[in-house]
Amino acid sequence: MNVEQRYRYVYKPVVFIAALVPAALLAGGAFGVGPRHLGADPERAILHSCGITALNLLLLTLLVTPLRQITGNPHLQRLRRMLGLFAFFYALLHFVVYAWLDQGLDLAAIGKDIVKRPYITIGMAALLLLLPLAVTSTNRMMRRLKSRWQLLHRLVYVIAILGVWHFWWQVKKDVREPLLYVAMLAVLLGWRLLRGPVRRALTSKSGSATAPGRT
Repeated sequence: MNVEQRYRYVYKPVVFIAALVPAALLAGGAFGVGPRHLGADPERAILHSCGITALNLLLLTLLVTPLRQITGNPHLQRLRRMLGLFAFFYALLHFVVYAWLDQGLDLAAIGKDIVKRPYITIGMAALLLLLPLAVTSTNRMMRRLKSRWQLLHRLVYVIAILGVWHFWWQVKKDVREPLLYVAMLAVLLGWRLLRGPVRRALTSKSGSATAPGRT
């Protein structure tokens, strides 16, 4: 099995199925089927699960590039689109659960809540920024936007920061879990900030070492 076949028949199906597992477990829990139990407050459990899954998938999209650079496997980069779309799916589901089960689809109440509660404002901003990334995720849009596509999709860094911030602000007391996400995001963004200068420094050093000496 060559690299292209491994991507098509192994990597892609495995990632697709794994990304659907949280939704399947939630659906089973809602109907009392399967290992997932939603507890005494099923609305809160569903809301939290959708939100944290969206955040996990968002961080996984940022992890793909470092993994590709470390392993040298270019096909890993192709998984970013799928992970990003699933992140949008769960973020949208997170909002739908909030709007439907928590606010009863009362648009006026939802609007007031978004303005009144800063962590919801930040979460809504992250969702709205995810929307154009999801819409432009097709090959056709990549060809149409050209260099602007890459510029647009750099919004993922802002979205990830907003997502972690949203999670942090909604936690009342125990911030250990949000702190873990802050640390993971810092590592992923730090890799991107430091890798370029470090690589250039190593290249410059290597070039100087191999250059002929001056007479």
